[in-house]
Amino acid sequence: MSSPSSLLHWTRRMIEIRKQNPAFGLGSYDELQSSNPAVLAFLREAPLTKEGGDDLVLCVHNFSRFAQPTELDLSRFCGRHPVELFGGVRFPAIGELPYLLTLAGHGFYWFRLRREAG
Repeated sequence: MSSPSSLLHWTRRMIEIRKQNPAFGLGSYDELQSSNPAVLAFLREAPLTKEGGDDLVLCVHNFSRFAQPTELDLSRFCGRHPVELFGGVRFPAIGELPYLLTLAGHGFYWFRLRREAG
C-alpha cells in the first residue's frame, strides 16, 4: 500500500480514470483500422452533454510483447489534440495524414480527443 508504483495504486488509478470518463461505461464502441495487426484501436464516445460537450476517448492497445508502430486514420478529428488520460500529456494535433503512434510491448494509450488548441 505504501508503494506508489504498486499494482494496487495502478488499479485504483485505472478505476478513477474510468469513472471520470463516461464514454467507457455509456459510450458507443467504434473499432478503427490499424496498419498493424498486433495493435487494436477503438473509440468510445459518450452522448453529447446539455452544454454540447463530448466525451471522446481513443484507446490503442499493443498485443505484442515487442514495441509496435501503427498508423490510424483519425482525419475526421482533424485539429483535435489527443491528451493521454494517465499523465495528462498533450500529443500533437491530429491532421489529414494518418496518425503515427509507437507502443511499447504490451503497451497501451488511452486518449481524450480535445477540441481546444490550448
